[in-house]
Amino acid sequence: MALFVLICFFLVSSSLPLPNSGAAVETNDFQPEVYNPKLPPRALTSSKKFEGSSDLVRLRYHMGPVLSSPINIYIIWYGKWAQPQKLLIKDFLLSISASHRAAASPSVAEWWRTVSLYTDQTGANVSRSVLIAGEYADQRYSHGAQLTRLSIQQVIASAVRAAPFPVDHKNGIYLILTSEDVAVQDFCRAVCGFHYFTFPSMVGYTLPYAWVGNSGKQCPDVCAYPFAVPAYMTGGGPSALSPPNRDVGVDGMISVIGHELAELSSNPLVNAWYAGEDPTAPTEIGDLCEGLYGTGGGGGYIGQVMRDREGRTFNLNGRRKRKFLVQWIWSPALKACAGPNALD
Repeated sequence: MALFVLICFFLVSSSLPLPNSGAAVETNDFQPEVYNPKLPPRALTSSKKFEGSSDLVRLRYHMGPVLSSPINIYIIWYGKWAQPQKLLIKDFLLSISASHRAAASPSVAEWWRTVSLYTDQTGANVSRSVLIAGEYADQRYSHGAQLTRLSIQQVIASAVRAAPFPVDHKNGIYLILTSEDVAVQDFCRAVCGFHYFTFPSMVGYTLPYAWVGNSGKQCPDVCAYPFAVPAYMTGGGPSALSPPNRDVGVDGMISVIGHELAELSSNPLVNAWYAGEDPTAPTEIGDLCEGLYGTGGGGGYIGQVMRDREGRTFNLNGRRKRKFLVQWIWSPALKACAGPNALD
């Protein structure tokens, strides 16, 4: 796929009502059960692995930089965001770095270790230190409630000119998060998020950035997988899963945020790690594992994950005992999709 999250054929939708935006923090120590929504029949293969492992994936390094220094994330909250939603997303981002309050295994920090295996030509790894370096709230929809790919860069330019952020060429990631009432070019139709870099003619600088939208009202049927199921799949497809933080839109976008940050860190200027010969349409380390969340995943099956006593589904633990469901990432060591909740 080219610089964004393609809609896989098994992404699903929902007629579920939107939950309250207040995302409660999980505080109990209940031992979750391993939960397998639906594994492929064993008759399909004699192998135990369905996670996309292959020696045929031509993921190559193209000599460009990776984000090897401590990664500073600058968040732009575009539109109206509830404080609990912001806290949920920030808890995920802050869970990436290993800290003295490490989350229980399998953790978000352990998930990021796969991303940190990627190196540049000097042998420097993608950093395991990820910080929220700044935030900017654009509650007035300064560029309207309908954005194009170019106007997203104008949103960044406005934020940089307003001076809440430094211009961070080396360590910065600019993360634009649009609220559920903001329409974005190709959102829901072809993308749930994408990453690229800004044009000097638009922003004044070349800065790596990612955009992810809240699909809670517009298209949970496309971008909130696997917390919803389209009508045509209810007869035989995987059932809808309960989101770990009771917010279909935000819980769904957290996996997309993880996907884009992993790709942006390993391919910030679209000249580092990707498969394929066309840099305008690369297949990156998140694309290779779209829709895989646990052992046995593949072909529309998310794999074995966990479920707490309230029925909420997750595969990673984060700070403040948060729980998240985040897709796996392609491992250059295993030549397969990998995650810390793997059972084999």
